[in-house]
Amino acid sequence: MNLNNLSCKSARNICIVKTLAKLGHFPTRTTEKEAWFLSPLRSETQASFSVSLIKNLWFDFGLGIGGNTIDLIMLKKSWSVREALEFLKNDMGSLSFSPPDIKPISKEPEISIPDVQIIHLKALIDYLHSRSIPYEIGRKYCRQVWYRCKGKRFFALGLENYKRGWELRNKYFKTSSSPKTFSFFERESKQLIITEGMFDFLSLASIDEDLVQTSDCIILNSLAFLERIKRFIPKYEKVLIYLDNDPAGKKAAGSLLNQFDNVANCSDSYSGYVDLNEKLIKEGSCKKSLTLK
Repeated sequence: MNLNNLSCKSARNICIVKTLAKLGHFPTRTTEKEAWFLSPLRSETQASFSVSLIKNLWFDFGLGIGGNTIDLIMLKKSWSVREALEFLKNDMGSLSFSPPDIKPISKEPEISIPDVQIIHLKALIDYLHSRSIPYEIGRKYCRQVWYRCKGKRFFALGLENYKRGWELRNKYFKTSSSPKTFSFFERESKQLIITEGMFDFLSLASIDEDLVQTSDCIILNSLAFLERIKRFIPKYEKVLIYLDNDPAGKKAAGSLLNQFDNVANCSDSYSGYVDLNEKLIKEGSCKKSLTLK
């Protein structure tokens, strides 16, 4: 194939996942819509390099950059555009990209909630203890939720979100009911706490319940909801954030710190751990300072 006939546009249609395989990189985890790799651009032990199987685009959360196949080859090899095109020109057929068929979303919710109760099942109490969360804390903020999925009935710890959906956790898996969004405890405080997940929040309440009780609290339930909660931040005098110590969490924390003057990053208080719950499990429930001085 003549290099002049291989345009950048056609090269972008070369599958990133197949190109990475050609370079000796394979996914550590694959879902319906994305594949996760150890970054081919740097050394790491936890996969933070994502490839969209729908859009055929990549993003390296550790570096905060992304792009298409050409961008990846140029960065990986330190090549020019022409050199990257030269590398790709013989593989247009074998590495061609075709998006997967995504099943249409059912009009009926996959998960239904027939009953919500005070937590009393031993299996859920034991699960709280396995995560170093006292029963009294779990009972105060969560519920025992019975839900149906694919015709079967299950139970889980449930944290209600801002739109009356539920984050659901038990010993074996985690899921959520629709609508999915962040959770919000409003107490008309001048201070806001933001945690990434349910157990980060429960861990903070276990370690310093006074702090939680005297603050408004947002549980993101997913970093995807970070943009939705930014509208609340300006009304507070101080915002304490407890996000994960992984590339995605650090990037999200950096975004908030750069955008708002009233935000304080508290992740140093559990430095060396992925999140607050891991610290609680490994160090016990001894009360420690988890706010910036």
